[in-house]
Amino acid sequence: MTNEQLPAYDDHPAMFRNQPLGYIGIWILILAPVLALLMYREEIAEMGGFPPAMLLAATGFGFVILLYWFVQTRATRLRITGDKVHLERGLLSKRHVELNVGQIRAVRVYQNFFDRIFRVGRIEIFTTGDDPEFVVAGMPDPSRVRDHVRTHLENPPDE
Repeated sequence: MTNEQLPAYDDHPAMFRNQPLGYIGIWILILAPVLALLMYREEIAEMGGFPPAMLLAATGFGFVILLYWFVQTRATRLRITGDKVHLERGLLSKRHVELNVGQIRAVRVYQNFFDRIFRVGRIEIFTTGDDPEFVVAGMPDPSRVRDHVRTHLENPPDE
């Protein structure tokens, strides 16, 4: 592959770095009931069949949330190759947006305090008009996207 074909940026939204408290909370929801069942099995067994079933249901619910979140992040992909920006969304049905870097008017990167610590952010790409062409949140190293577009706009490649 030549340099022009290698992606300058190719990533999916982050899970832990994008929502660290939510990620930790889901793992607590998964592990706490299992630990409670292991540590207090005799006391819980005396309560009847309902409490263990509820604890295991909480664990199952946590797994469902974690799996949904994982699939959602893997179903979104932002890729920059040469002078093209590609955003692909969807698992079963795909939505694909492809922009030429020359069409891009502005790239906005939003990062709150925790986003800056974990090096993730929300990227908005504008072409024409006041509404962004697309918005994608939780992307690792969002400033790389902005810097790549800025470099391509300031120094267009020779054709």
